[in-house]
Amino acid sequence: MVVRFGLIGCGYISKKHLQVLAVCKGARLDALSDLQETRIEEAKKYYQEYSSDPHPIKYYQNYIEMLSDPQLDAVIISSFSGLHAEMAKAALLSQKHVVLEKPMALSIEEANELIALAQKQQKELMICHQLRFRPLMQKVKRIMEERKIGKPILGVASIRINRSPDYYTSASWRGKWASDGGMLINQGIHVVDLLQWFLGEVKTVYGETGQQSFIKETEDAAVGIINFKNQAKGIVEANIVTQPNNLGYSLSIFGEKGTISIEGPSLNKISRWFIDGEQTDKEELDRLVSDDMEQMYMYENFIEAVNSHDKHVLIDGTEGKKALEIIFAIYQSELSKQVVHFPLTSFATSEMIRKEGK
Repeated sequence: MVVRFGLIGCGYISKKHLQVLAVCKGARLDALSDLQETRIEEAKKYYQEYSSDPHPIKYYQNYIEMLSDPQLDAVIISSFSGLHAEMAKAALLSQKHVVLEKPMALSIEEANELIALAQKQQKELMICHQLRFRPLMQKVKRIMEERKIGKPILGVASIRINRSPDYYTSASWRGKWASDGGMLINQGIHVVDLLQWFLGEVKTVYGETGQQSFIKETEDAAVGIINFKNQAKGIVEANIVTQPNNLGYSLSIFGEKGTISIEGPSLNKISRWFIDGEQTDKEELDRLVSDDMEQMYMYENFIEAVNSHDKHVLIDGTEGKKALEIIFAIYQSELSKQVVHFPLTSFATSEMIRKEGK
């Protein structure tokens, strides 16, 4: 069955969804929603550049009206972070499957509510941590599961990028704890998600953040120390003040019998791949690095789950919450100046406003 999609939020992030929908077998874009008509029109044109099916597309300025369309099977939510949970809840209550951009929510309570609601409504809730679908990352996951590098000892996630003052002033919601959620949530969450996916369940987190800018509330830099239940350690270090421009991202795993380190502007360069006793297949690694179709693989997984009674999405709300919980723990630790034990029972990014003395 072809899955008929509606998309809410036609900003920059929507382009990667539109491009895949246009060429993905089993998917069809039927509706667009945004407060700005010009952005809806731009999104339609962008979609039609890639699509070979010139079917009519419905427009809605009010996304609630779109959710009442009985012909839509699923919705994609690519609005700004502060609206994700509210829109996803409305979609699930309208009996729609949901593809939800990260972060899934800005509080533990909202994340838990979405997880429970998706189960109650028996609808698929896919959180967009698409890097888990990248073949290179799938390879690393298998290596960790097969313990080819022995006991994991340390994982390090680095985010070294630049976000200018103009970036934050260009949209009123950016840089605010209640509507944006912070730099780690918006720019760092994919790398944090991979770190915990590779190393497993978390026991404790200690973190600190720093903020110097006067044009926004959220952090400029953050560091976190993670204790995993398997006794491995994790380090998260992130900043948005790298001068004069982005250095990029990196993710390194150090084990008893091997080291894997991946870096680059989109984690697309292997800087170290060593497994004791195993010869490195450079041709295979080159092939894996060059495969950047993770967004397509994510949608294929979603469509398969929607069309099957016995299959579900690989990154549901429970999985999507894991990286979010680590980031929330770093923020909570900054407030309390104490180690945070898992699981978190409550936290919202809006609590960080009190750090600013407001």
